[in-house]
Amino acid sequence: MKTPHKLLTLAANGTNPLVDQIVNGLQKQVDERQLRDGMKMPSIRAFASTHQVSRFTVVTAYDRLVAMGYLQSRQGSGFYVTSRTPVIAAKTAPIKLDAATDALWLLHNALSQPAKKLIPGAGWLPNDWMDHAGIQRSLRTLSKQSGSYLTSYGHPAGYAPLRHWLQHRLGEIGISTDSSQILLTRGATHAIDLISRYLVSPGDVVLVDDPGYFLLYGALKSLGAQIIGVPWNKDGPDTAKMEALIKAHQPRLFFTNTILHNPTGATITQATAYRVLQLAERYDLTIIEDDIYGDFHPGQATRLASLDQLQRVIYLSSYSKTISASLRVGYIACSPDLAQQLTDLKVLTGLTTSEIDERLIYQMLTDGHYRKYLNKTQRRLQQGREQAITTFERLNLPLYVAPKGGMFIWVKMPDEINVVEMANQATTKGITLAPGNLFRPHHEPSSWMRFNVTSCHEPEVIAFLAQYVG
Repeated sequence: MKTPHKLLTLAANGTNPLVDQIVNGLQKQVDERQLRDGMKMPSIRAFASTHQVSRFTVVTAYDRLVAMGYLQSRQGSGFYVTSRTPVIAAKTAPIKLDAATDALWLLHNALSQPAKKLIPGAGWLPNDWMDHAGIQRSLRTLSKQSGSYLTSYGHPAGYAPLRHWLQHRLGEIGISTDSSQILLTRGATHAIDLISRYLVSPGDVVLVDDPGYFLLYGALKSLGAQIIGVPWNKDGPDTAKMEALIKAHQPRLFFTNTILHNPTGATITQATAYRVLQLAERYDLTIIEDDIYGDFHPGQATRLASLDQLQRVIYLSSYSKTISASLRVGYIACSPDLAQQLTDLKVLTGLTTSEIDERLIYQMLTDGHYRKYLNKTQRRLQQGREQAITTFERLNLPLYVAPKGGMFIWVKMPDEINVVEMANQATTKGITLAPGNLFRPHHEPSSWMRFNVTSCHEPEVIAFLAQYVG
C-alpha cells in the first residue's frame, strides 16, 4: 500500500505547539501556492496517521484554518483549500472634513441590576452564556505576545489583521470589499455615532425603523435630525409606506436593522430587500444597515449590502453581542472614500480604538473556537425560543412573528393593559421589562413588549405575567 505523502515536518518536542506548527505550515503553503485553490486536504484520520499526531490536534488545526479562510469544510466530503482574497493596502489621504428619556430608564434598570436579577427586557445574552473560557484562553495567548501595542496608540483604521479577516468574513456573506473599506470601532454604537456625525446635519430628515433601536433615535435627535419611522412588517420595511414618506419628506438617509430585527425578531426577505434598494436608487437614498445580530441567524439570510455591494449601503456590525460587551469591538464597511472620511473623523473625535481589544477579538475569531461557540449558542437560543413561545401561547399572548433565530420575541399585550405601568410594576419585583413605546421613534403608545428568550423561562417572570395578564 502506498504511504501517504507528508505535507509537513513536525517537531514533536519543539517549543511551538503542534497545532500552531500545522496551522502555520499549511498557511504558508497556501500563501506560497504550494497548496492551490480547490485541492482536497487529507482526511483528519489520514493526516493524523501520516504525521503521527492525535486526531484532536488535526481537528483543532483544520478548524482554525477554516476560521482564517484557508480551508473550506464541505459536509460529507472533507476539507478543501480555498482561495484567499488579496489584501489591498489602505491608501493614505489628507483630512478633508469641512467641520471638525425613556430609553435611559430601560438601560439604567437593566445595566444596574445585580447579576441574579431577572432581565427579560435586556438586549444581550446572559453573562453565564458568554464564552468566558475562550476569552481567558485568548487572554493568556495574547499576554505572551510582547510589543508596542501594549502601550501605544493603534492604527487609525484599527488592527490590520482583524480588518483583513473581516474582509474574508464579509466575502463569505457575499459582500466584496477590501481592508481599506473597513474601519474598526468601539462597538456598533460608536459606528452609528461616527456615521451620524458625518452624514447628519441639523434639520435633516432621517428614516428609521418603527419599531426599532431606541439608542439610534436618541443619537439622531441629539444631532438635530427629524426622525420619521418606517413601519416594519414581518418581511422587512413596509416599502409602500416608505416610498410615500420619501416623496413627502425627501430624506437622504435610512437606518435599518435587517437580520433578526430588534425588537420584532423578523428578518428581511430578498424580495423586500430588492424593493428597498430600488427605492434607494430612485430617490438617491443612502442606507445604513445594522447587522449586529446576524451571527445568531442559523441559516442563510439576505443582506442589503450583499445585494448592493456597498454602493448605496453602509454596513456595520459588532462582536459586543456575541463575544463580549466589555471588549467593545465593532466595524463599518463602506465605499473607500467614505471609509477614509470616517477614519479621519474617528481620529479627530477619539484618536484610535484599543488594539489590545482588537487583537483579543482577532485571536478568538481565528483560533477555530468561535464557530463552535456560535453553534452552541444558536442551539440554546432555539431551546429558549421554543420555551418562550410555549409560555406565551399558554398565556394567550400573540407573537408578531416566530423568529428564525436570535434572542428577541415581540409580544402583544391585551389592549386594556398599559405596558408602561406594567413595566413599572415589574421593577418593584426585581424584573426589568421592555415596553413597546421605547422602540417607537417618538415613544408613541404601543401595546407590544420585547422579550429576551434567554430569560422568559424564569418562574418569577412567568408568574408575574400570568398574574398581570390572566
